[in-house]
Amino acid sequence: MERHESRVRSYARSFPDVFTSAKNEVLRSADGTEYLDFLAGAGTLNYGHNPEPVKQLLIDYLQNDGLTHGLDLVTAAKADFLDAFSRYVLAPRGLDHRVQFASPSGTNAVEAALKLARLTTGRAPVVAFGGGFHGVSTGALAATGSAHYKQGLYGTLPTTVHLPYPDSPLGAFDSLDLLRRLVEDPSAGIEKPAAVLVETVQGEGGVYVASDAFLRGLREFCDRHGILLIVDDIQAGCGRTGAFFSFERAGIVPDLVTLSKAIGGYGLPMAVVLIKPEHDIWLPGQHNGTFRGNQLAFVAAAAVLRHYWADGTEGAFVRDVRAKGAAAREHLAPLAARHGIAVRGLGLMLGLDFTRAAAGVTAAEVSRACFEEGLIVETCGRADEVLKLLPPLTVTDENLRRGLDTVVRVVDRLAARDAEAVTA
Repeated sequence: MERHESRVRSYARSFPDVFTSAKNEVLRSADGTEYLDFLAGAGTLNYGHNPEPVKQLLIDYLQNDGLTHGLDLVTAAKADFLDAFSRYVLAPRGLDHRVQFASPSGTNAVEAALKLARLTTGRAPVVAFGGGFHGVSTGALAATGSAHYKQGLYGTLPTTVHLPYPDSPLGAFDSLDLLRRLVEDPSAGIEKPAAVLVETVQGEGGVYVASDAFLRGLREFCDRHGILLIVDDIQAGCGRTGAFFSFERAGIVPDLVTLSKAIGGYGLPMAVVLIKPEHDIWLPGQHNGTFRGNQLAFVAAAAVLRHYWADGTEGAFVRDVRAKGAAAREHLAPLAARHGIAVRGLGLMLGLDFTRAAAGVTAAEVSRACFEEGLIVETCGRADEVLKLLPPLTVTDENLRRGLDTVVRVVDRLAARDAEAVTA
């Protein structure tokens, strides 16, 4: 890897081992070391590694010479996925959105959503939020907040106005009031935006959660001004926050929704845009991509929808995710109180913010020490100040406790070390 792979690699630097196999929430390396996986493919593996409800179906599909690549042809696998998605996701939530298949990364779904918003409204500007991450291709990159990804590219990016998120390292902010002042003041200096793009829970930005009231206010504002509301649910969707869509808690319906990561069911590449029918004005082929028809992902996605989501919006799987999330917060509360660590998040998307940790412990060193003890957990935030916990939603109660115990043990040990150093 050192000799042949580009320096752009990232996760391999944080978790330096050679991985060979995985099952559920456990990764194994070439020398037999086992790791609990609280990274889960950055939210791709919501159902764990090689989930049993899917694996044999994929094997059978390949054994029967099922299509693996289909462009956007009509195929049995695609039809089956659309049937399952409509039956178990859209219909129970009263949604009638159409499904656009994008090239299989989340950034392309965002590109498609932004392009469609501009086509629909005839306007170019987009409003996004500081701390947001939407991808690294041109349109999505313009909406992404972090300067790290934009170095040398600012002059090439489409018009995007960034507002402070309602919560951030700088504290609470009335984002809706600023948006109102920008749009309703004819001398504000900006054209009315085509769309507002938002993560209801910012993942890479530090696990900040937008309130239900903010999301409802944003929906009402967009309706009043003819602005499309796009929810990027690429990391927070597919059950991660304790509902299939992260915006369900607020009772809103976005105009466009982007999904990728866990929608592929088995870690298989897939990305979609959900479009309110009145906004589906695409001309045939106007947005396309060679790999927008990943048939294996269709098979896997249909299988997990039928297995985990067939019992309604308040079914057993959803209740289990919420219960695990509540148990995790309860488990971490004494640690947070001991060391001045803020805990944020929803469901099984949790962040431990070490910005004001009393002992000077950092999230980055906690992540490294956890890896040494057999737990893979990443950092996020402006300066990697937040430890982000993304275990598979199917993690067992025992392994969830084991992983959390590792975090607690590591933080306590590092804090004691720092305290001893200060005393010395």
